[in-house]
Amino acid sequence: MSTGPTGPVTHDPLKRLSSLLARLPGIGEKSALRLALAIVKADPEFVRNLADAVGSVQNVLRFCRVCCDLTAMDLCERCADTRRDRSVICVVAQPQDRMAIERSGVFRGVYHVLHGVLDPLGGVGPAELRIDALLERLRSDHDDIKEIIVATSPNVEGDATALYLSKLVNPLGIKVSRIASGVAVGGELEYADVTTLHRALEDRRRL
Repeated sequence: MSTGPTGPVTHDPLKRLSSLLARLPGIGEKSALRLALAIVKADPEFVRNLADAVGSVQNVLRFCRVCCDLTAMDLCERCADTRRDRSVICVVAQPQDRMAIERSGVFRGVYHVLHGVLDPLGGVGPAELRIDALLERLRSDHDDIKEIIVATSPNVEGDATALYLSKLVNPLGIKVSRIASGVAVGGELEYADVTTLHRALEDRRRL
C-alpha cells in the first residue's frame, strides 16, 4: 500500500471504491461497502452509464445566472418558466431544499440558492455564500419583487442567516419573512414532509 495526498492508497479496487463512496455525506463504511458490492454485481451498461454520469456532472452543471441553482442550461427551469410569480423569492440554503419545496407543490414563486448558511466556526461567512448575487438581483428587479421568504432550516446557522439577510434586505423596502416553525427546530428542511412544508410557508412570519 502506498501513500497519496489524502492518505493511504490501496491497490484493491473494491476497497478503493468503497473508501471513496464513504467520503460522501451520509454514507458510512458499511453503506459504502454495500454500494460498492452492488456496483460490482450490476449490469455492465449501468456501470458504464454511472461512470459517465459521475465523470461529466461537474462539466455539465453550472449555476443558473439568476437564482444560482444548479442547472445544465444558462437559466434553470424555474427561472425560465414565465408562469411563475416573480414577485416572491424563496431563499434556500441548498439545491436539495429547493427540491423539497418544489415536491410539495405549495410554492409558485421563484428561488435563490445560497449554497450554504452562515457558520463562523466552520469558516463560512457571507463571502462564501451567494448573498451578493441575491442583493444584485433585488436591486435590478426592485420594483417587481414584493417579498423574500427565507427558508433556511430552523437551527442556529439557519436562523443566523435569516437574521443577517433581513438586515440587508429590509432597507431596500422589500418585505422579508421567515418560514414558520412547522419544521421542527433543529431539523433539516430537505427532510420535511409536504404538510409540514405547506404549513411552514403559509404561516411564515415577518422579520
